[in-house]
Amino acid sequence: MEKKFVASYSGGKDGLFAMYKTMKRGMVPLALITTFDTEQDRSWFHGIPVSVLENAAESIGVPLWLIKTNGDDYEANFEETLRLAAEKGAQACVFGDIDIAEHIKWCTDRCVNAGIEPVFPLYGQKRESVVNDFINSGFTAYFTIIDTSKISGDHLGKMLTKEAIREIGAQGADICGENGEYHTFVSDGPIFKWPVEFIFGERFVANSRAVLPVEG
Repeated sequence: MEKKFVASYSGGKDGLFAMYKTMKRGMVPLALITTFDTEQDRSWFHGIPVSVLENAAESIGVPLWLIKTNGDDYEANFEETLRLAAEKGAQACVFGDIDIAEHIKWCTDRCVNAGIEPVFPLYGQKRESVVNDFINSGFTAYFTIIDTSKISGDHLGKMLTKEAIREIGAQGADICGENGEYHTFVSDGPIFKWPVEFIFGERFVANSRAVLPVEG
């Protein structure tokens, strides 16, 4: 019997790449699970609107499950969705985390509490290997949020390329953005049936974070 999983989906590169690698192992995606900020009316952390998330899920061919939550109930609502996934036949939840211990622990604890297996396909891999493999696999991603205290904001709105990664590395920052140096939105790649259509909204700055919001 094929092993089914749900994927923690933010719209960014690492989560989608982890899902892709899991599918290549023969596991079957049951759903994309996305935490959704009920106050901002956008996904948590990456700030993607529902219309774009739904278009991406349709292109990938996997149902989207929104975890609508505020900050106070975030953990409880995430675990409840994992329990629902298990009831529907999912045996695992896939995450795109690489090696930050507190992130790995948080995801693992949620899964253990919900009775489902945590899977980290990118765990322990070198940052350079992860980001280059992502690009080499044919994914298209754009910089949407940049911490300008760590890397140049000039990348905002541009495609994630090997040249951009070299420039980020030369600035002494994590080339995967694992520590929040940057976030991306993935619009196309080998698991998409068609490119996701989107536009960029008006650029704004919050503290040191330069944001170019994704819009439908």
